[in-house]
Amino acid sequence: MSLQPTLIVYEALDSAVVNGQTIVDMFASYAELGVKVTVTTVNDEPPEDTSKTTDFVSILIPGTNGKTGGGSARTLGIIGRNGAIGARPVRIGMVSDADGPLGTIAAALKLAQMKQRGDHLPGDVLATTHIATDVSMSYNDGVPFMGMPVSSETMNVYEVSPEMDAILSLDASKGNSIIKQRGFAISATAMQGYLLRLSPDLVKIMESTTGRPAVTLPISQQDITPYDNGLYHFNSIMQPHIATSAPVVGVAVTAQSVVGGSDSSANHEIDIAETVRFCVEVAKRFTTASSDNPCEFYNAAEWQKMRSMYPDLSVFQTKGNPTERAHNT
Repeated sequence: MSLQPTLIVYEALDSAVVNGQTIVDMFASYAELGVKVTVTTVNDEPPEDTSKTTDFVSILIPGTNGKTGGGSARTLGIIGRNGAIGARPVRIGMVSDADGPLGTIAAALKLAQMKQRGDHLPGDVLATTHIATDVSMSYNDGVPFMGMPVSSETMNVYEVSPEMDAILSLDASKGNSIIKQRGFAISATAMQGYLLRLSPDLVKIMESTTGRPAVTLPISQQDITPYDNGLYHFNSIMQPHIATSAPVVGVAVTAQSVVGGSDSSANHEIDIAETVRFCVEVAKRFTTASSDNPCEFYNAAEWQKMRSMYPDLSVFQTKGNPTERAHNT
């Protein structure tokens, strides 16, 4: 059951004074199991108030054969993308944009609970996100979104780790007219500048954990390029792709209506709990790497064939031609 850890994290984050230490305290009882929470505090960047700070949080759930313990099992990264969890003083309380960190921390909490109860994963799980409670709003096609306390590039520095063999990127994705259903949707796999097919294994996991047909998020080539290059982006959900050679899949928390990222009272616990359940199941199967319970983000043989036929596309992980970028912006 993923609802209980979701509610615990929901109540903790729905606060004007929540910070990284709140998450440290939440996981304190699991420290003897090797669960480790690291908090890095950085100053906000322009155009935000540089006198403010943002806490980046990294939660390690070690596996029995995880790389942090000298083992060889694969590591899953779960990244909670967001601008901020609060838009104080304009909005009181937690905003829609908090879905990413809420789901990511809740998934880590559920995995820690499982470990405490004797269900150990072979590989490590590394959950990362950031917490900012009073960031200004911005507008995208007239819909109020959360601003960002630091750049997307800075977020990648603290949220994307070279230890991650694959990444689930969670983000609130409700302020659009493209995908209209309650729950969550998954994207195609992005890797090294390529947009690959939707993972059949992840589709099956989504269907088994939700009990419904899979729902997919349409992303474009622009979405897997850097956020500040002047091109269209659906949102920042695919930005971890910029900073890694590992496969990245977006996990978008969605809604039937258009919900702005800075709208308050807009976090739906059941939808987030479903997202958490999906992430936990992916963590189980990916770090186990069992032929009886497969979980691959891409087809390795097809990837090798594609790379032998077509050129390196990692240029899409960069800011591109500087002359054209200056002209476009």
